[in-house]
Amino acid sequence: MDRLNERADLMGRMLETIGAMKKIPAGPPSKIAIRSAAFRCINCSETEKCKNWLDKHTDGADKALSECPNAHLFNSWLDD
Repeated sequence: MDRLNERADLMGRMLETIGAMKKIPAGPPSKIAIRSAAFRCINCSETEKCKNWLDKHTDGADKALSECPNAHLFNSWLDD
């Protein structure tokens, strides 16, 4: 459970940091996308890099960390 909580926190921080939290599309397709994103986050091997990146971007960022397995998805929400 600790890993799940840690990863959920990191995913939420990433979405907040890039300003995508309020831009997540509504509806069933986005719920599936979020579930898939959570699965990718849980299985990501770049946790320390993610934590460090988030700590360095407390004032926000234009795009997600490039090594993030969800970067493409999260960044696509910024373009909508």
